[in-house]
Amino acid sequence: MNYVYLIRSIRFPDQIYIGQTSDLKLRIKKHNEKGSIHTAKYIPWKLVTYIAFSDKNKALKFEHYLKSGSGRSFAKKRLW
Repeated sequence: MNYVYLIRSIRFPDQIYIGQTSDLKLRIKKHNEKGSIHTAKYIPWKLVTYIAFSDKNKALKFEHYLKSGSGRSFAKKRLW
């Protein structure tokens, strides 16, 4: 499975991140161990939402959509 996930910083609740992975538990762990330069300074992170896809290409396209203007609006209304 491939996952598109939304995480929020616990200490800095205005900081959010959208990503994609095939190993959700490991990826969240990496975020909280400063394994990503984009999220390291806002640890700890909590998982808010994830969506599972059997097709990696569809997961990547959905992640890309969520990072677009209309996708951010959709996520704000429905996923956060």
